[in-house]
This record gives sequence, structure tokens and C-alpha cells, in this order.
Amino acid sequence: MVYGQPTLAQGGTCLSDTTQIALVGCGYWGKNLCRNFHALGALSLVVDATKNGQTTARSIAPDIQVTDSLDEVLRNDQILGISLATPAETHADLAIKAMYAGKDVFVEKPMALTIEDAEKMKHIAEETGRILMVGHLLEYHPAIIKLHELITTGELGKIHYIYSNRLNFGKVRTEENALWSFAPHDIALILRLIGQAPVEVSACGGSYLTKGIADTTVSNLRFDNDSRAHIFVSWLHPFKEQRLVVVGDKNMAIFNDVAPFGEKLKLYTQNVEFDGPIPILKKDDTEFVEHANTEPLREECNHFLDCIQSRKLPLTNAQSGIDVLKVLHACQQSIEQNG
Repeated sequence: MVYGQPTLAQGGTCLSDTTQIALVGCGYWGKNLCRNFHALGALSLVVDATKNGQTTARSIAPDIQVTDSLDEVLRNDQILGISLATPAETHADLAIKAMYAGKDVFVEKPMALTIEDAEKMKHIAEETGRILMVGHLLEYHPAIIKLHELITTGELGKIHYIYSNRLNFGKVRTEENALWSFAPHDIALILRLIGQAPVEVSACGGSYLTKGIADTTVSNLRFDNDSRAHIFVSWLHPFKEQRLVVVGDKNMAIFNDVAPFGEKLKLYTQNVEFDGPIPILKKDDTEFVEHANTEPLREECNHFLDCIQSRKLPLTNAQSGIDVLKVLHACQQSIEQNG
């Protein structure tokens, strides 16, 4: 398992006027992909079987074709890539069908519901020579890219622990729990920042609104290098919080995604030193860390276009999607066993 941080295409400009994308699904999240691929000049078709989805697509991109036929798109040789923003239970079948039709695929998280399906998707991508990219959006956030740089250059020192809170009041789901809805973002980030998979996972959750559907979960991860992480997610919380804290033995950092631009990434130059057996807290000034002011989803879409052209392995490739899925399944199993 290799976690790199390749250079991403910056600037929000489409890398090629010849790279044409079809979007499958223009609903809650698909409309954002529609807007970005259209702005990049790469959107050619939208596939949606619902009137609402078709209306949304036409309002965002009135110059593109809208259809309810995926087969029509798969037969179109001008379409090089497919972006899937459909329910998670459809991801594996649709992605496999698209790859066998010669299309590169960008699939939203989670890439599948079972590890077996995800591994099959990866195998078929390798067999057919197709790009398979997973939508772990926050890995394309400029503040996260900068945070990863601070870690890899040793600015924070050895990472002791990471904690992540993703909390809000709504949007309540009745098909999937808060773990599967919210935590994939945080799991993907933590695996990227620590650079390895956990060796131990425990989790617990509470179901209050719908029986058997956890509205809030807390997951604990332990890594082989003695680093630890915990993830708290909930859609039954009085205020919105999207915060990730990284504590190293040299410095500490906070990523606050709901803060205004310029205040999203903060470095705390403080640590603990020892005078003999006595720990001494060393506090210094804090500083906001500069980073690019670009939309993460625009960068993610642009990265997919770049991978189609260059044939390079995506940053959030199939293996990273499988690694996140393995942690999700371990957390779910622990929840079902009461931690």
C-alpha cells in the first residue's frame, strides 16, 4: 500500500478540449459534478432517469445533451470518461459495465458496498487498462495538500494522534448510517496523512431516529507506528463542525473546513519538552498557513481529466478506495459488536 501525493493540476482550466465526460446521476451531489465538469469544458452528456435530475442538468448546462440511456453513452466513442454519482449500491455494476465499454471511471465514495466488489472493480480496471478514480474529495483540498506537505517535510515531527469531527444537524439518512455517510472523508484523510492502514479498529454508535441506523458514531484507529486517530461523526448535533486536528511531537495543526478562506489551516508551534523527569509545555505563537484558494471539487474533476490524458494512477485510486472500505467494514463490525 503506497500513499503518495502527486502534483495536481491547478488553476481550474480544462486540460484538453477533446476530453469528453458523461455524468451519470445529477441529484444531490451529481449537480456539483455537473457544474464543475461543465465549467471545465469537458461535459458532453448527462444520464439521469428522473425528471428532476434532467431538469437540474439542463439548468446548469443548457448546451449539453441529457438522456436516460446509459447504453447510448457507452456506445458513444467520443465519450472517454464516466463520472458516477449514483446510489452506492449501483457503483460496482455501473463502473464495471463502463470499463468494459472502454471508458475511464470516476466513482463517488464509497466505491462499492463490499470489499469483494471493490477488489473486482480494481481487477477489471487493471485488466482493461482503464483509469478508476474514487471521489475522496478532501484529498484535493488545497489546505489538506499543504497539511500533507507539513507532515512529509517533518514540520510537525512524529505524529502522535489525529482526531476528526464531522458533525451537523441533518441531512438524516434512512438507508445508511452516519459512519458510511460521513466517515469515508475522514478515514481517507487519516490514511493519507499517516501513510499506512490501521492495525486495530474499534467503534461504537447510537441509533436514535431510525432503529438500526446509527445517527452518531465514534471510531478509534491504532497504527503500527504507535500513532492513533479517532473519528466522531453525527447528523444529530446542534451545530456544524468539520475539524481535523493533527498532534505531532514538534508542532500541531488544525484544519477547519468551515472557517473562512485564509483561516482554514492553522499551525501551533508548541510541544512538550522535558527538564529531567518534568514535562514542560512550550507554547509559541500560532499562525495561519497559506494555501491555494481553489475549489476542491474543481481540482478533483481536473485531476480525473489529467489522468485520462496522461494515463497516470489517480491520487485517489482503486487501492485507496479499497483501503478506506476495509476500515469502514471493520468499524461497522465493531459497532454491531458494541465496540
